[in-house]
Amino acid sequence: MAERMPVESWLTDMDGVLMHEGIPIAGADAFIKRLRESGKPFLVLTNNSMYTPGDLHARLSRIGLDVPVQNIWTSALATAKFLDDQRPGGTAYVIGEAGLTTALHDHGYVLSDHRPDYVVLGETRTYSFEALTKAIRLIEKGARFIATNPDETGPSAAGPLPATGAVSALITKATGKDPYFVGKPNPLMMRAGLNQIGAHSESTAMIGDRMDTDILAGLEAGMETYLVLTGLTRADQVERFPYRPSHIADSIADLVELI
Repeated sequence: MAERMPVESWLTDMDGVLMHEGIPIAGADAFIKRLRESGKPFLVLTNNSMYTPGDLHARLSRIGLDVPVQNIWTSALATAKFLDDQRPGGTAYVIGEAGLTTALHDHGYVLSDHRPDYVVLGETRTYSFEALTKAIRLIEKGARFIATNPDETGPSAAGPLPATGAVSALITKATGKDPYFVGKPNPLMMRAGLNQIGAHSESTAMIGDRMDTDILAGLEAGMETYLVLTGLTRADQVERFPYRPSHIADSIADLVELI
């Protein structure tokens, strides 16, 4: 492997790396504290589009993780930025929560079900048959289909929940149209995040717990990658993938001294 530049910027996933089902993972507080003290650019990433950065800041603060709002990057923010670049001042029919609708409003988008430019599917705990039916009919009439992320399930204390990727498959089956997924593993989300903090992929590391999203996204965006074993991917599963992370660590606690 070619020698890389020293890591000057850090991107880290949230669920499975810093926290698990609302409980901080050991070492996460020390890692965030060391990052903030170092002055190095960093972002905490999530494919979950439900919450605004302000919401996530408050949720993280409650469990002892002090992450400033400007250091949080979500698939909702990346989706809004992408649509603003593609069609400034456009219209969208949205299935999702405040994290997504607020991001779109902040970029000047009008939310409408009258001949919208886009149907945008995000995360919600209240997917309705009526809303999905409307989305299907709008796509059939020519609206472009965008989804915030391809995750098929999300975590909960009771077990996995259907997520954006699973619901988008329903719409695809009904319309024959595949969505464009903005979130991980699409490197677009990573590159937009790097631009937000003025960082370069050659001197940035990505930390994640999933080979199929976090590590793949970091790899395709040209970053050094760290897989931590506190989330979905187990050590015995790594060899099943046709690509490898740059490093494997038991948890975020093992990376504190690298800052």
